[in-house]
Formats: sequence, structure tokens, C-alpha cells
Amino acid sequence: MAKLIIEGGRALKGQITVQGAKNAALPILAAAMLIPEPVRIGNCPRLTDVEHMAGLLRALGCRADWTGDGLVVDAGCARTAALPEDLAGSIRSSVFLLGPLLGRFGAAEAPYPGGCDIGNRPVDLHLKGLRAMGVKVDEASGRIRCLGRPRGTEIALEYPSVGATENLLMAACGAEGDTILVNPAREPEIDDLMAFLNGAGFDLRREGSSRIRVRGGRRGHGTAHAILPDRIEAGTYLVAAAITGGHLVLRGARKEHLSALLTALKEAGCRIRSEGTDLDIEGPERPRELRRLVTLPYPGFPTDMQSQVFALCTVARGTSVLEENVFEDRFRHGAELVRMGADCFIRGRSAVIRGVKSLHGATVTARDLRGGAALALAGLRAEGITVVEQAERIDRGYVDFAATLRQAGAAIRREDD
Repeated sequence: MAKLIIEGGRALKGQITVQGAKNAALPILAAAMLIPEPVRIGNCPRLTDVEHMAGLLRALGCRADWTGDGLVVDAGCARTAALPEDLAGSIRSSVFLLGPLLGRFGAAEAPYPGGCDIGNRPVDLHLKGLRAMGVKVDEASGRIRCLGRPRGTEIALEYPSVGATENLLMAACGAEGDTILVNPAREPEIDDLMAFLNGAGFDLRREGSSRIRVRGGRRGHGTAHAILPDRIEAGTYLVAAAITGGHLVLRGARKEHLSALLTALKEAGCRIRSEGTDLDIEGPERPRELRRLVTLPYPGFPTDMQSQVFALCTVARGTSVLEENVFEDRFRHGAELVRMGADCFIRGRSAVIRGVKSLHGATVTARDLRGGAALALAGLRAEGITVVEQAERIDRGYVDFAATLRQAGAAIRREDD
């Protein structure tokens, strides 16, 4: 168990370089299973979730070795299509391996995936799509067993699920015939996965914003690919500057992937300038309220930034309203922020936050990855000492979180029991 100890009241100043995106790295690592030759995945963040995915690949017989800022994966020696319970059950992204295993071996077996407890995140869209591709799916005894090589077809997703889109695209690469995915997710991480697969010899193309066509029957080959910058990590540090009234420059950020968040931060009173891949943000002495912010699939406001902006709103002038439309149990950080003096009311998928002039330090618990980051940001603003327990959950999405904030002037340290 780990905890973060934060002395609040310091405005952040300096520069932070954005790491590679966790949410792009995980499906790309899974996609390496489709390719019987070595691939190099550069700008790969060394996160616990990434280490878990690399462990899953090794358990399947692959080689996965760190070299500098990247992972080299050789799936040519993979020999099994069954994921081990102990590894796969701890990470939700283990489900991404179903599509690549089916495309490679015509079979896949996995336990139901784990991950953060932020509400119901069923895999029914994944499995419904695989069934539409002719795969036999059995969900008995708490495991998912899939049999049969996928066949190209047209699949219309009821909801633009990121995970289902990625899984079905990977299955389609190993399918016989062409697959058309209707209503796919539009997140930048989808396009990064497609760029990796295209570089490896597959053929995936967007047809407007509502369709992706995958031409099946191709054999993958070795390639090198650099993961795109993490827009959620970048967003978290932007909010860190905003909540502390600080001034940060983010190196390697992509403004075009952060439009919804930048709009919200400007509404809150931040000054933001961009030059190339640098973002320069100056936070106000005290932020303004956000009258209504709604989480939606990309290009809407990202659910993975809701917790951090919730923390910002606790010290804003006026009353803010946040609506969570992606996950139904993603306000658990609210009760922890109340321990720090926040004034908020939560009902269902809506939160009403009446900003207070100042928060006070307290001992709080990280219930999930992004909620834990939000508590740390609140601690940066609070008077006194804040202790964030179960901080190892934050490791799932941020590389050296405390050290990164410390280099920007935060008084924060990590202790491991």
C-alpha cells in the first residue's frame, strides 16, 4: 500500500513533459499478438497497467522486453490462447486480447476483466460483435471462451464503446473478408491503434466519422510505432496548474485532443496559449464556476477528466454542475473531497458543487485511478497536510506522479508501506 503526503498552498511553476498514452499503449500491446514478428512500441509509459499487459503477453508465450522508452514484443513464439486468471483478472484491458487471439489462433479464453470500480462496464458489446463475426462465445463458470476464426461482416455498435471498437478492429484484422464497423468510437487512441496496425501491414480506414472498414486476409509484419501523448495525463497537469493558480508549460501535448477540456478551463478563468506541441497555462487566483459540464464520448468532455475538474470546482467562485453520462458510479471522490471541506451534493449522475474559498488537509482514500489524482490535486490547493491513501491506484495511469508534481514545485512525497 502507498500513500501521498501533500503540503498544500504552493502554486505550481515550471515545465512537464507529457508521457505516452496509457489508453493507446494497452490495445497496441494486445495487437502485437496478431503479428508473428518483433514490433517496437516506443514512447510507452512504464505504468502498472502496462507492466500487467506485458506480463499477460509473456504468459501467452511472447517475449516483451523494455529497451529505453519502448517495449519490444515478439509474439512469434506465442503458443496458447488462454489467459491466466491471476493476471487477467486484475486489469480490465485483458479483454483486449480476445480479438487478437481469435485473429491469430481462432480461439481465446479469459476471465472477466478487473480494473477500477467506477460502475458497470460490461463487455457485452465486445462479445455481441464477435458473435456477429461467427465466433462461438461461451460465458459459463465466470470465464469467456471464444472459438472460431472471425469472418468479415458489418457490425453496428449500439454505443461508440472505445474498448469494443478496439477489440473488434483487431479481430477484423485476422478475419476472412472485409469488416465494416458502424458507429465506432472516435477517440484519438483508436486512430493510434489503426496507425500501428496499418504500419504492420494491415488495412484499416475510416470512412467519414461513422464507419471504419478493415480489409481482412492480410498477414502482419514487424514494425516500429511511437505512442501518441497522453491527453488525460496532460489534462490532469493542466488542472493542477489551474487549481493552484500556477503557471505550467506542458511539452509534447496535442491541443487538438484537448479541445473540450481547454474550453472548460478557459471558462474557469485560465489563460492558455499554444505553440507547436507546447501548452502554456496560467491559472487564476481562484477559478470561476462551470455552470454545466457534461461528460460524453470523444470529442465531448472526457469522463477520465471529470474527477479532476470536480476538484477544481470545489474551490471555484459560485456553483458548478457536473453530469456524468459515461459511467454511473464515478462520483466516489465526492465524499472524500467533503472530508477536505468541499460542499457538494450528488444524486445519480449529477453533482452540484458550491465552491468554497479554501479546502483543508485531511486523510482521504483513492477509490479509483482518476479519483485518486483528483484528491491529490485538491491537496495541492488545501491548507495544511493531505494524505491520499491507496495511492498505488494512481500508478495505473501516471508515471512518477509525485516526482512529476515535485519538479513543478509541489510539496509532495510518496511513502510505501
